[in-house]
Amino acid sequence: MVTILGVRLNNKNRFISIRWKLVSTYLLLILIFVVIVNIFITRTLLNLYIEQKEKDTLINANILSNRVKFFLNADEGSSFFLRDVLKNQIDNFSKEIGSRIIVVDDKKVVKGDSNEKLINKRLNYEEIDIALSGDTKVNTYEFNDSGPMMYIGDPIMVDNKVVGATLVLTSLRDEYNRVREIRQAINMVSLVTMSIILIISYWFASIFSKPITRFTTAINKMAQGDLGQRVEINTNDEFSQLANAFNVMTIKLDQVDTQRKDFVANVSHELRTPLSSIKLLSESLLHQNETNVEIYRDFLEDIDSEIDRLNNIIDDLLMLVDLDKEKLTLNYKITYINFMLEKLISRLKPLADEKNISIKYIQKEKIQIKVDSEKLQQAIINIAHNAIKYTPEGGKIKISLYSKDKYVVIEIKDNGIGIPKESLPNIFERFYRVDKARTRNTGGTGLGLPIANQIISLHQGLIDVDSEMGKGTIFHIRIPYNM
Repeated sequence: MVTILGVRLNNKNRFISIRWKLVSTYLLLILIFVVIVNIFITRTLLNLYIEQKEKDTLINANILSNRVKFFLNADEGSSFFLRDVLKNQIDNFSKEIGSRIIVVDDKKVVKGDSNEKLINKRLNYEEIDIALSGDTKVNTYEFNDSGPMMYIGDPIMVDNKVVGATLVLTSLRDEYNRVREIRQAINMVSLVTMSIILIISYWFASIFSKPITRFTTAINKMAQGDLGQRVEINTNDEFSQLANAFNVMTIKLDQVDTQRKDFVANVSHELRTPLSSIKLLSESLLHQNETNVEIYRDFLEDIDSEIDRLNNIIDDLLMLVDLDKEKLTLNYKITYINFMLEKLISRLKPLADEKNISIKYIQKEKIQIKVDSEKLQQAIINIAHNAIKYTPEGGKIKISLYSKDKYVVIEIKDNGIGIPKESLPNIFERFYRVDKARTRNTGGTGLGLPIANQIISLHQGLIDVDSEMGKGTIFHIRIPYNM
C-alpha cells in the first residue's frame, strides 16, 4: 500500500502514477512515430519495387512486340512455320522474364499464349483495348489464388500501324514478399528499440518522480502537524527551485505556528489576569458587609482599570483581524505633523512620569503632509509605548522630526534595555515576542509593532530599527512626501 496526501493507494493504482504516465506517454509517442515511419518506409519501398518492375516489364513487352510483329499476320502458305516461330519466341521470352505472355492481333484474337490456353480466343481486356489504340497501359490487380499481378498492354506496330498487342501478365508476389521481409525486420528493430526506450524512460521517469515522492512525504507529515519538514534536492532544475521555495514556506509556517502557539498562551495569560482581578474584586464586593462608599469606589475603579486593560487587548486583536482581511484603509488629509506630535507627547507624558522618564521633543523644521492622522498616531504611540515600557526608571526618550531624501522622518530614541541583534529581523512579525517572561511583566500582546509596521506600509513608508543591548533603541519612521 502507498499513501499519497493522506489517501492509501493499492498496487494497481501505482500504474496511474506520474511515473507510469510519463513512461506510457513516451511509449505512445514512440509507437505512433514507429508506425508512421514503418508505413512510410514500406509504402515507399513497395512503390519503388513496383515502379522498377513496371519499367523492366515495359521494356520486355516492347522487345517482344518488336520480335513478333513480322510473325503475327502470316499468309496461309507460311502460317504453320510462322506460328511455330511465334510460339517459340513467346515461350522462350516468357521463361526468360518469368511472366505469362499473350499476343493478339488487331481483332483481339489470341495468336500466341505462353500457357496455350487462350489460342484463337477473343479477349476483351482494358490493357488490350488501349494497346490496340496505340498506347501502353499498366494495371495492377489482387487475385485470391495468384496474389498481386501486373497487366501490361503494349501495341505491336508495323509501318506505324497497329497490327496487334502484347499482353504481359507478371506476378508481384516477390516484390510484396521482399517488402514484407523488410517490414518484419523493421518491426523487430522497432521492438528492440522500444524495449530499450522503455527501460531508459522508466529510469528517467523514476528520477523525475523521486522529488515528487519527497514532496508528497513531506506534505503528508505536515498534514499530520509536523511543520518543520525540509526537502533536499541537489539538482540545477525547477525541482531544486521548488524545493528551496518549499523549504522557505515550511520555515515560515513553522515560525508562524510557533508564534501562534506563543500568542495564544500570551493572550490567554493577558486575558486571564484582568478577568481574575475582576472576578476577585467583584467577589470581594459581594462579600462586603459594610456599605462604605469609598471601598466600593476603590474596588470599582480597579475593576474599571482591568476592563480598560481588556479593551486594549481586544482592540489589538480586532486591529490584527482587520489587517489580515485587508480592511484597514486610510483617510488622507493634510496634517501638521509638528502639532500632531505635540499632542501625542502630551498623551504619553503621564505614562512616562510614572517611571520618571523624560520625553524630549526636537522639531528641526515645520512639516505638513497628507496622511491619516489617527492611524499614524496609533503607529507612533505603539512604538513610543514600547520605548516607555522597556526603558528603566529615570531614563530618557527623545522624539525628533525632520526631513531627509524626500522622506519625513520621525525618530524615537530611548536609552532602554535594547533588543537582541538576533531578534531585530523578527520584531515586526505578528505574534513575535522577544522575551516572553519580560513581556508578561510589562503587559501587552506583542501586536503593537506589527500593527505600526502595517500602518506605515500603507502610507508607502518604512520603519528602520537600530538597537544595542543595554544602550537603547532607535526607531526611524519614514513617510514619503508625495503619496
